[in-house]
Amino acid sequence: MKKLIALLAFLAAPLALHAGEGGTLRGLMTGDDSRGWEGVGRLDIAGASFCTGALIADNLVLTAAHCLYDKTTGRRFAPEEIEFLAGWRSGRAEAYRGARRAVAHPGYQPDGNDRASDLALIELDQPIRNPSVSPFATGKLPFLTREVGVVSYAHDRAEMPSMQNTCHVLGRARNTLVLDCDVDFGSSGAPVFDFSTGAPIIVSVVSAKAFSGEVEVSLGTDLMAPLEELRALLAAEGDGVFSRVRPTVTPMDNNAAANRTGAKFVRP
Repeated sequence: MKKLIALLAFLAAPLALHAGEGGTLRGLMTGDDSRGWEGVGRLDIAGASFCTGALIADNLVLTAAHCLYDKTTGRRFAPEEIEFLAGWRSGRAEAYRGARRAVAHPGYQPDGNDRASDLALIELDQPIRNPSVSPFATGKLPFLTREVGVVSYAHDRAEMPSMQNTCHVLGRARNTLVLDCDVDFGSSGAPVFDFSTGAPIIVSVVSAKAFSGEVEVSLGTDLMAPLEELRALLAAEGDGVFSRVRPTVTPMDNNAAANRTGAKFVRP
């Protein structure tokens, strides 16, 4: 709770950001642009909404937990309502897969403002063994690393992914990263990459947009401990993982204030 309060206080204080600090968001419009990023895909959900997800094994997609719930009713989507379109671009995907199982982190609370557990894994109905679609490695963001990148879909760029190869870590609090990455509705679950070792490594997923004063920022869920807990849930026998999280949801619209500090969270 103290770390959550610290995060809200951070967001309530205006940030001294300057236009153009982050890299430009660019569409991956051609096959050459998209090469190597085919493991990022669009998650189509119940034929009515979508999120972004990333392949981290030939049968596992990493995304945000809130993508598994109807934002209006709080209903948990059934696995058969979820489809992963790997490398979706201009009406075509490199691979199409349904979901066999999906699990949200047990600490996730849709009606709360703590983003530290907004993480989910989707087990695909069949592995993707297409040589052009490679899973991404996951890891912990080195503490001193300040530059990251993001690949995402959004409502105004739903037909192709876009990449911002440089954005910045502005702060951290309890498995939550505060970023200046450019995200919007549909970007939920998008992978945040560390490029410091050369190869892209997923170190976070996009959870929400937020505002610090008049400055728009994005929030990402740090991976390591929550991801290992999700892997353990999927490894457990039986289908009990589907009923581990049954929260009551308070829908959050675009203008909902998170609390009296002035910080505002929006699910992208």
